Amino acid sequence: MKTHSFFMITVIFLCFSFASGQNTATGKLAVLPFQSLGLDEMTMKSAESLLRLEIRKLNKVEVLGEKEVEQVLGGEICVEVPCAVEIGNKLKVDQVVFCKLITLGQKIIVEFTLVDVLNQKIILVDKLSAASVEDLDVVMKRVAVSVIRQESTDKSAEVDLITEKETETPRRRGTRKFTGFSFGYLYPQKGYDDEDRSFTMDFRTGAEISDFAIGMQMAIRKGFAMNIFSHYLFTKKDFCPYLGGAFGFHWVSHEEYIIEENGYWRETKKRGDGFELLANGGLLAFRTYNIQIIVNLAYSYTLNDYDDQALVFTLGLIR
Repeated sequence: MKTHSFFMITVIFLCFSFASGQNTATGKLAVLPFQSLGLDEMTMKSAESLLRLEIRKLNKVEVLGEKEVEQVLGGEICVEVPCAVEIGNKLKVDQVVFCKLITLGQKIIVEFTLVDVLNQKIILVDKLSAASVEDLDVVMKRVAVSVIRQESTDKSAEVDLITEKETETPRRRGTRKFTGFSFGYLYPQKGYDDEDRSFTMDFRTGAEISDFAIGMQMAIRKGFAMNIFSHYLFTKKDFCPYLGGAFGFHWVSHEEYIIEENGYWRETKKRGDGFELLANGGLLAFRTYNIQIIVNLAYSYTLNDYDDQALVFTLGLIR
C-alpha cells in the first residue's frame, strides 16, 4: 500500500514539475505598432489593441501602453530584430513583439515575432491566417497565448480559439483513381494439396500518386483473398515496369483428409486461413491512356497451417 501511494505521489510530482517547467514569458513586454500590406489603418490599430488586451488578460507579463511605445519610436517603423532589440533596451523590457499583417483577397496573414531583448535573439516566429477581418479577434487571442507560452500557434489551439481558416476542409493533392480486373493461374510451390495449378481472378481499386500506386485487391484464388497493395512505378511512359508488395488475408480451400492415429480415425483439423504476404512485379502498358493493360507476377505466402506458397500470374485491364 505504501509503495502504491509513493508511486502515485511521484507521478503527480513529475506532472507538476513538467507543467511548471514549460517556458513562459516573464517580466515586461512591449508590442510594437503593427505594419500592414493592404489593410486599412483602423483595422490594423484595432488588431494591435486586441493583442495588447489579450496578453494582459493572461496575467503573466506587464505590457507597456501604446503611447509609451510610440514616444520611444518617434514615428519610426520597426519590423526587424536589431531594431526591436534597440527599442526594447530603450523601453527597459524583457521581450518585444512585432507583427505584420498581409492581405490576400479576403484572407489576412498575421506574421509575428517574439524577441528576447537581453540575449538579442528570436524566441518565436510564426504566422496565422484569418479568413476575414472579423476573424482577427480569435487570431489575436491565439497569438497572445503563443507569445505567453512561447510556443507555435499549432500548439496553442484550444476550444473557442479555432480560426475560421482552420475549420475549412483542407484541400488534397489530386490522384488518378482506377479500378480493374485480372485473371490467370495460381501455380502452387508448396501446400495447396499438391495441386498442379488453379484458375484465379481478382478485382482491384486504388489510386495512382505520381510514382506510386496504392489500393485494395479482392481475389478468388483457391479460396478467397483480400489485401492492400502498393507499387512503385519506374517510369511515366506508356510501358511502365513496377515492383511492389501486398499484405492481407487469404482463406485457402483445402480438402479434409481422414487419417489413422493410434488405431482411431479422425479428420484433419488444420487451419486453411491466415494472413498473406505478397511480393510482385509486372508491367503497366499504355499508362498515358484511360484504359491500361496490367501484367502481374506475384509470389504469395499464406501464414496458415498448410504453409501455402504459390506463384500467381495474371493479365488484366484497369481504367
